This record gives sequence, structure tokens and C-alpha cells, in this order.
Amino acid sequence: MSESALYVVATPIGNLDDMTPRAIRTLESVALIAAEDTRHSGRLLSHFNIKTQMIAVHDHNERQQQQKIIAILEKGESVALISDAGTPLISDPGFVLVREVRAAGHRVVPVPGCCAMVAALSAAGIPSDRFAFEGFPPAKSQQRLNYYSALAGETRTLMFYESPHRIEDSLSAVVDAFGADRPIVLARELTKTFETYLSGTAAEVLLQVQSDPNQRKGEFVMMVQGAPAKDDSALDQQASDTLDILLEELSVKQASALAAKITGIKKKVLYQAALERK
Repeated sequence: MSESALYVVATPIGNLDDMTPRAIRTLESVALIAAEDTRHSGRLLSHFNIKTQMIAVHDHNERQQQQKIIAILEKGESVALISDAGTPLISDPGFVLVREVRAAGHRVVPVPGCCAMVAALSAAGIPSDRFAFEGFPPAKSQQRLNYYSALAGETRTLMFYESPHRIEDSLSAVVDAFGADRPIVLARELTKTFETYLSGTAAEVLLQVQSDPNQRKGEFVMMVQGAPAKDDSALDQQASDTLDILLEELSVKQASALAAKITGIKKKVLYQAALERK
């Protein structure tokens, strides 16, 4: 590597065959690997016979370790950042480190690879043109329900990570907040031996998880289909009545313009509605 950089390296989320050649070369070449959990990542490095020194960088020491990493970069050497699995910073530590390294004037280079939420969405059969990744929902039940309820009107597909000991309660909250009939997909243990996709309404998926203890084991990506988009062309009763009154005295153009000012609805929508009334 001719120029020093912090390499943000994606690692497998289960199947070690998903480790990319570029990721292996990078981890072999850098001066230091910053790992979320050195014991966990030690098994990965051992499998690929990578001997590079590691240090732990996690939520509790990220700010302290960043100075050590920046000092290495200042010497013209490179550092790799890895998480326990998948792409670093996606519901994992690393944001503070990347921000400070960039602020210090050093390159940050992504080495792409596995990401659980992208892998889950690609095979879910749920709308993927617009989506929002929300990470882990709150752990406490009432906070989680309030959190989901605030998202119930979102029209994009919503994506969450969830843990095995909370998945059943989390699905129950999805039923309460989004409605029993909202389509969802639950992906479990991606790329691993017992990879599973459950799909259907929120109530149906909850029942499948409740009836099979095996479906409450592992790591989960939960995808909730977005709410139907509102029909902007439909007028509520108050706007309709306002337009009718104005049309009694004014032209279509004048009535729709004034109704737009009164109701806040787009003039084009009101103009079309006024034409239909004439």
C-alpha cells in the first residue's frame, strides 16, 4: 500500500467463504487491525492465517484509541477497522474514529463486502427502491412500541436488527403499531446453516415465531413494508366544501387559487377538482 489510510473492511456475517480476496490482502498488509472484539476477530484472522497485530476499538474506548490510530497514520502506515461481522459502522462502533481520522486529513477507504441488512433486503421480495435502516429498536417495551408507532405512517420499507431474546416481543409490538395485516419479512441467521426467511402479515409471522422455538434463535433482520402512499389528489371534506363555496362566486382559476391559500393544498390539485365540478 503506497499511501497510508484507514481501511474500513467488511467481514463475513456467517459464511467464511464470503471473505473477499481484497479484504484478506488488506488485513495482511496494514500495520494494525482495530477490531470490535479481538477474541472474536482472532478466530477469523486465524482461519485466514493473518498475523497482523490487533487492538480493541469498541463503544467504550473508541475516543481513546483514535489517537493511537491517528499516530500510526501520521507515520505513513495504514490501519484496518473491522467489526464482529459485516460492514463496520452499520449498527456497530466506528463512526467517531472515521470522523476524527478524516478531520485529521487522512484517507478513509472502504473495502466492501457483507452487510446483513443489504443481504436480507436483496432476497426478501419486499419493496427495495426506497428503504430506511433503523438499526436496533429500543429494548424497553413501551419505548419500543412508541418508537414503532411513530414510524407507522412511513411509506418506505423499514429495516431493523433484533436479538433472539427480544424478537417475539418486538414482533408483538409491530402488530400493535403497524397493524396485524402489514406485510413483513423476517430474515434469520443469514449465510449460516439455518438461514430462514419468514414472510406474510405481521400477525402471521408472529404466530410462526411463537409456534417454533427454533425461529427465536440467532440474529434477525426484520423488514416492514411501508404504509400505502396517501392520495394527494383526494380532497378532505373541509377543502371540498371550501372549493364549492368559492366556485359559486369565482372562476375555476380564481377559486382554485384562493382555495389553495386557505387550505394549503396544491393549486394544481384544487384546479383539477374545480374543473370536475363545472
